[in-house]
Amino acid sequence: MTRERGIIYGARVVSLLFTPFYLPLVGLIALFTFSYLNLLPVEYRLLVLALVYFFTILLPTFMIHFYRRIQGWTRIEMGQKRRRMVPYIISILCYLACLYVLESLHIYHFVSSIVIGALVVQITCAIINIWWKISTHTAAVGGVAGALFVFADIFGFNPVWWFCLVFLLAGILGTARMILRQHSLPQVVCGFAVGFFCAVFGIIFF
Repeated sequence: MTRERGIIYGARVVSLLFTPFYLPLVGLIALFTFSYLNLLPVEYRLLVLALVYFFTILLPTFMIHFYRRIQGWTRIEMGQKRRRMVPYIISILCYLACLYVLESLHIYHFVSSIVIGALVVQITCAIINIWWKISTHTAAVGGVAGALFVFADIFGFNPVWWFCLVFLLAGILGTARMILRQHSLPQVVCGFAVGFFCAVFGIIFF
């Protein structure tokens, strides 16, 4: 029984650490590492990362937590399909606000394209969720893989080891979501696939 509790606790920690909102921040870190944007002043890069962190991680997490507390729901109750639409709307609005701020500050287009890719992932998952519960956690990991795929082609770096890390993380996170009985295997696999293709589409075409 103690071992089972330990596994469940570990799954909860993994789910909390790797929230669906980290996709834009991870994409930006990769962009600032592998592209010519690494020549920008450190202060500028930190400012952009701070803005993206605030609008795509801190703000939606706080607002969704506040909404959940008002409703009196636990995290598991919040995960029910019919209750997930408001969190989707909150996150989409926060991402749109982030895009507005980035455009107002005339930040480089590649930066905005990452947020747009993440926004496409969020919108697609929200639409799918109307009929079928899909894993936004693995969709975020798939989005990271999609961003790596695009930027590896654009900037000419070898992404093999990064892909290995992303796939390992996807497996751990997907397993954690199934242990917590939040998703089935098809839901986590489809989440990854949706995240990958939406991120590729969003970054290339926008």
